[in-house]
Amino acid sequence: MSGMNANPGALRRNRSVLLIVLVLFFGGMLAAGVLRFSGWRPHGMKNKGEMLQPYGDLRRYSPTLADGSVYRWQDSPRTWRIVALPGDCDGARRGQCLQLLENLDKVWRLMGREADRVHVLWGGTAPVPLTGLREVHLLRVDAGLRAGLPAGKDPGPEDDTVWLIDPNGFVVLRYAPGFDPGDLRTDLARLLKVN
Repeated sequence: MSGMNANPGALRRNRSVLLIVLVLFFGGMLAAGVLRFSGWRPHGMKNKGEMLQPYGDLRRYSPTLADGSVYRWQDSPRTWRIVALPGDCDGARRGQCLQLLENLDKVWRLMGREADRVHVLWGGTAPVPLTGLREVHLLRVDAGLRAGLPAGKDPGPEDDTVWLIDPNGFVVLRYAPGFDPGDLRTDLARLLKVN
């Protein structure tokens, strides 16, 4: 009989504890939902490059290399491509092109054991002989290639823009001229872990 006459103070405390637990549980879910649908992402999960929406599609396009051979996306499964179309690298632009090429080579080398899964596709003439840069493939630039590389949100001079292409031939990220090579390296390292 003593169980039926519960202490009113204890009942109030139990209800308060249950209410606090429910508020914490559903409040956490509500906050997570608001953050998710507002587009917020933790700093470590954000892309450094510009995510292209919609992606560029180069799956059916077969670029021609400078030596006349065809570069096929499907011939190198699970390989990511970094594409740069710096244009004319003679004269005044030579220094800029050389810096861009050195940055892309540095990114490739920092990939370590995953470097074999990364190709650098360089459109146009190289500012220096490419001896020792086995990852760089010289491309002939044509309208089909340019059409598959989206300009992004802030189209400007595309000379030093760099694009990242997934193993299937989709252009997924764009890096505007003057980008930090560390940003490209961070994004690429994360993507190589996933795919």
